[in-house]
Amino acid sequence: MIGADEVSKDPAIAKSLADADQLIGALACAAVWLRRRWPVGLAVAMLPVGLISSTAGGASMVAFFTLAVHRPFRYIAWVGGVSFAINPLFYWWRPAPDLPYVASVVLSTLLGVAIIGWGMFVRSQRHLMLSLRDRARRAETEAALRAEQAQRLAREAIAREMHDVLAHRLTLLSVHAGALEFRPDAPRDEVVRAAGVIRESSHEALQDLREIIGVLRAGDPDDTGRPQPTLAALDTLVAESQEAGMKVGLDNRVTEPASVPASVGRTAYRITQEGLTNARKHAPGAEVTVTVAGAPGDGLTLSIRNPAPPGDVPPVPGSGQGLIGLTERTTLAGGRLEHGEEEDGGFQLRAWLPWG
Repeated sequence: MIGADEVSKDPAIAKSLADADQLIGALACAAVWLRRRWPVGLAVAMLPVGLISSTAGGASMVAFFTLAVHRPFRYIAWVGGVSFAINPLFYWWRPAPDLPYVASVVLSTLLGVAIIGWGMFVRSQRHLMLSLRDRARRAETEAALRAEQAQRLAREAIAREMHDVLAHRLTLLSVHAGALEFRPDAPRDEVVRAAGVIRESSHEALQDLREIIGVLRAGDPDDTGRPQPTLAALDTLVAESQEAGMKVGLDNRVTEPASVPASVGRTAYRITQEGLTNARKHAPGAEVTVTVAGAPGDGLTLSIRNPAPPGDVPPVPGSGQGLIGLTERTTLAGGRLEHGEEEDGGFQLRAWLPWG
């Protein structure tokens, strides 16, 4: 043990005191095993032990180093301050045989400062490593969340597009197939026309489905191979519904329709498409009025209204995802969407979209 020979050879100290010194030093070394569990308590306990025992110096250094590594600076400041304050007392009481008093105090103090400084450096490095690891974990988590959010937004966009497109085509198929089912004795020309509409609607639905599958494979919901509908395609959309037997009127009062942005026109088309689909399902036989108005600087206003259906209508299952998707689509475009029943039992879908 450190200082054991020095103590045992000191003629000024009795042998019993030397034995006690070495015993205290041995106990101090054994207590070092508790340094990580109680770093503050061990360092404080080493203050009086180090004052009375020269063989406990090594254990005291380890205790101070552990305190500097595992606890904030305020603990090592006052514990180290007390240790440096009593250090001159130790060398006054137990002077070193080979060094002057001042040199012993200075060297001992410098050694203590070096040990504490090294412990604080180790502590700062550990904190830096923990900070870097935590930052890396947070960055990885944020990247995963961003990727998950991007996938969710892509799925929602594809789901909106699939519902808006396929629901319209499938309701047309249902209307014409139902007409053929309930009128088996219809004139041949009417049957041929209905069959042609069914064939054309099936072909369009298949093309739309292929397009959506292609988007899923490509991973870009905005990348479509076919031309996207615009405001000018509302006439064709209304004509398709009229061919299916719906009573639809279009009132287009848009000023400078050629200047309507493509994204605004596409959103207006999808809103009208969903409105006609809902009217076809929930109010068959009712006359639907589509009103479009707007001008540069005022935005585009869209209204799809139908009165109460004539007679009783059997309940049609629905999830409400169409209107939810329209609300999301309109919000993404910077617009507003309102819908609800009216006092006369009718239903109105209203939307406003910014022009730019």
